[in-house]
Amino acid sequence: MDTKPKVRFTLGKQSSLAPDRDLDSDLEDEVEAIDPRVRLMFFASEGDLEGIRKLLNSGTDVNFKDIDDRTALHVAACQGFSDVAELLLQGGAEVDPHDKWGSTPLADAIHYKNYDMVKLLEKHGAKHLMAPMHVNNSREIPEYEIDAKELDFTNSIDITKGTFAMALWRGTQVAVKKLGDELFTDEDKVTAFRDELELLQKIRHPNVVQFLGAVTQSSPMMIVIEFLPKGDLKACLSKKGALKPLTAIKYALDIARGMSYLHEIKPEPIIHRDLEPSNILRDDSGHLKIADFGVSELLKGTNAAKHKKLMNYQDTNSRRYVAPEVFRNEDYDTKVDVFSFALILQEMIEGCQPFVTKDEKDVPKLYAAKERPPFKASSKSYPHGLKHLIEECWHENPSKRPSFRQIIARLESIYDSINRKNHWKIQPLKCFGLTALCKGNDPDTSSDNCSSRI
Repeated sequence: MDTKPKVRFTLGKQSSLAPDRDLDSDLEDEVEAIDPRVRLMFFASEGDLEGIRKLLNSGTDVNFKDIDDRTALHVAACQGFSDVAELLLQGGAEVDPHDKWGSTPLADAIHYKNYDMVKLLEKHGAKHLMAPMHVNNSREIPEYEIDAKELDFTNSIDITKGTFAMALWRGTQVAVKKLGDELFTDEDKVTAFRDELELLQKIRHPNVVQFLGAVTQSSPMMIVIEFLPKGDLKACLSKKGALKPLTAIKYALDIARGMSYLHEIKPEPIIHRDLEPSNILRDDSGHLKIADFGVSELLKGTNAAKHKKLMNYQDTNSRRYVAPEVFRNEDYDTKVDVFSFALILQEMIEGCQPFVTKDEKDVPKLYAAKERPPFKASSKSYPHGLKHLIEECWHENPSKRPSFRQIIARLESIYDSINRKNHWKIQPLKCFGLTALCKGNDPDTSSDNCSSRI
């Protein structure tokens, strides 16, 4: 029976969950010097592969725990010695031992940002203790928290751009965005996830996807939103090509209303920053909803027109819809979304992506050079005022671009104008008994009224 007393290994980086303490102790160093098990931990802290091999070959317990229940693998994980960890694991080391404070080698590697070590331990089956947003006090768990066990991915399918997957939650189909394990070692992605949740909690509008909840207390973390089975606008345009002007304007109004809401949220407007067809979803009623706020951001400050540098254009998912000021890495505001909107509206009329014959990486350079996609569709496809509106929306000077509130008013006027023209085209047909060709149930279009006009 092993009667050697356990000692505390005080060299090197300590457990990620351990309280701060004085590590200097001559007495402990003397005890450690004569104990081969602690020498194993010392060699692990020094990266001494040969010393470790000799100890393991002599029968030293690879899973020895000191008084704080730390193992040599804990030590190697803290120091970031992947080759040492690999040797220990090959020698039979447990991949997920818990120390006195509940920390594992993987948790320690994450804490000290030893990313190669994280990948190695994950490869050997190490499990994450908690998600980056995990809270220790149950009272701090967000109200929107969803138990991951409630999400059924049995018949799951990828939707939109592959970012979201369909799942079943409490008998309802939902869209779920999963965050990969790389989130644990990427502070920028953790911050982006927190920001996206902050944004989604603020949003309530019929033309913006509805946020249902999130999984933040376990891994993988997830965002859950309403599921729209009709897919995205990109798929719709790929299938149908150019849309009828009335349909394109109706869709444009949906997009503009959703974006106007986001830009006018108080006290801090929301800039989408990645407005493009695959981020616009279709619901069962045929309306559109803005989605995917992964790179969106609040425009800080009380002045909604205040410019602020937010991101580099390479961060976006599609460069074909990026405003020139973003490509030039200049400060910008909500008008970047107006520029993207103009390109989407033109695409719905033309039936093809902006500069479709150009390589995507070169398109932002064209915008920066003041070039814009050509208008190739017939004049009938562009009702009076629509082409001019598009040109204003993609104006080189952001301050000259209209707001979405102004865009809505002009689109509604164009929409009403088209309806009035259609109305008068139908009237003569009804008057001559061609009722099968008539559309609508406007009481003013009755045969009696038509006769009186004639």
